[in-house]
Amino acid sequence: MTGAPLIELRNVTVVRDLDRSGRPALDDVSLSLDAREHICILGPNGCGKSTLIKTITRECYPLARPGSSVRILGRDRWNVFELRERLGIVTPDLLAACSTDATGRDVVLSGFFSSTRIFRHHAPDAAQAARADALLARFGISHLADVAVSHMSSGEAKRVLIARALVHDPESLLFDEPGNALDIAAHAALVDTMSQLARAGIGVVLVTHHVSEIIPEIERVVLLREGRVFGDGPKREMLTSERLSALFGIDVDVRRDGERYSVEPRPRTDTIDRGSS
Repeated sequence: MTGAPLIELRNVTVVRDLDRSGRPALDDVSLSLDAREHICILGPNGCGKSTLIKTITRECYPLARPGSSVRILGRDRWNVFELRERLGIVTPDLLAACSTDATGRDVVLSGFFSSTRIFRHHAPDAAQAARADALLARFGISHLADVAVSHMSSGEAKRVLIARALVHDPESLLFDEPGNALDIAAHAALVDTMSQLARAGIGVVLVTHHVSEIIPEIERVVLLREGRVFGDGPKREMLTSERLSALFGIDVDVRRDGERYSVEPRPRTDTIDRGSS
């Protein structure tokens, strides 16, 4: 790819007050993502994935150190609203922040204003309303236009968030733990949707701890462990039994079916002590 990376982190360290371990949430992380690149950031819970996303969206700030920087579109100074026109974000935090009486159409329209609801000073125009309705139709959820978020299933709400993330026709979409709270059918539909978006030329940035969510179109995998980059390279080199056993701290076997991957824990050889009776 040519031009400046969409996102570039250099030697970034982030310390969050909520982390009582004293360990940085991100520790000297360097990472570069190109526009329209298909990439997975994989790691266990607590490895720093959420902090990485919040650093990109300027909800968290790194320690000011020589040689440390967060650059968007090749610039140290940038507007978060401009970023969201290039990178759509699908995260459960957005849904949690939405008003429970917000409708599907309201949620999609809120993407034009980088808000979580339509406030009085927002005045969506006819073109924006038409775009919102077209996106709802694209994902087969026109029937949710006037349905409150609180009355939607997790799968339905997820599709509404994807539609919201596409209002500016961004080059890439970032999915933050997209499969959480989804049943088998909704999860399969989500993975298929990510593949369709990737094939349509939209970059997919998947942040997850579920190997099964990694779509065939993803070529690069970044492994994150304890706030550090543990590995970064081609999918086939990163998704091995040895690497993922070390990443998750448990012996696993990686299964591959074409370009689909899954992980199975190895049977334990020790026995559980039942204690004295």
